[in-house]
Amino acid sequence: MINSEDLRFFQVIASHQTLAAAARYLDITPPSVTQRLQSIENKIGVKLILRPAKRIILTDEGEALLERARVILHEIDQLQDVIDQTRNRISGTLRVLAPLGFGSEYIAPLLADYADSHEDLSIDLTLSDNPDWMQADKWDVVIYIGHLRDSTLYSTWLAANPRILCASPAYLQHYGTPTHPDALHRHHCLVIRENAEDVTRWIFTHNGDETIVRITPRLASNDGRIIKKWALGGKGIMVRSAWDIRSEIRQGLLIPLLPAFTLPAADIVALTSLQEKKRLPRTQGFIELMKKTFSSPQWEAW
Repeated sequence: MINSEDLRFFQVIASHQTLAAAARYLDITPPSVTQRLQSIENKIGVKLILRPAKRIILTDEGEALLERARVILHEIDQLQDVIDQTRNRISGTLRVLAPLGFGSEYIAPLLADYADSHEDLSIDLTLSDNPDWMQADKWDVVIYIGHLRDSTLYSTWLAANPRILCASPAYLQHYGTPTHPDALHRHHCLVIRENAEDVTRWIFTHNGDETIVRITPRLASNDGRIIKKWALGGKGIMVRSAWDIRSEIRQGLLIPLLPAFTLPAADIVALTSLQEKKRLPRTQGFIELMKKTFSSPQWEAW
């Protein structure tokens, strides 16, 4: 009789183009893969893949087994989650989605530390500035920065994150320093396209009064790292999060502009598909770790 490990092995086989590719993924030799597959076929008395073939093609019986295997293994994983929740045990796989830049600098190291503290925990981190929100429940935690539109996800506030208008000393020396938001029309502006926001509409607040400036970007990109490099290279004025430019401001590489005006904040939140009382220990544990870590963030006193 086949067991759950046989099902997991066959699921891996079916997810690859060739047995050799599956062997590389499993870090075993191709003959070992073939031998294990034949053992499973002997247990159930049917062939699961067509032979000979240049790539893996499942037989009808193989397709049927794969379909049932996915359901069974999902239920087994869910059962383990229920048991772990009852025991308040941090284990299993924590799946996290985070923005590329912030995720690389802050979330990835934090996840590594979290895994080190819980030997039965594994981590699956996805970094993206343009995630598929239709699959948001695919992750246990989604780290989000900025204004959140209507969402069915539950939000946990992690940290304040001011946005700062800034430019390099070289740019300001060449083009002058703006003293009012309206002056930005005469400057080279850099924008990052993110979160489906209207990135050319910059809103400034001073003593409760709003000034809205519709800028025409000289340079635009969907990658914040590119925008930052352009700004450091004297190419224009940008709006960036405090977490991303705190070091450059302290070093004098970037100069904050219009200090009497504030831009809408881009607070950092954790999004989940479940309420706190229903979250697995691994999920809630990481959220609590982030809340503690970001209670006094490095970028607070920029």
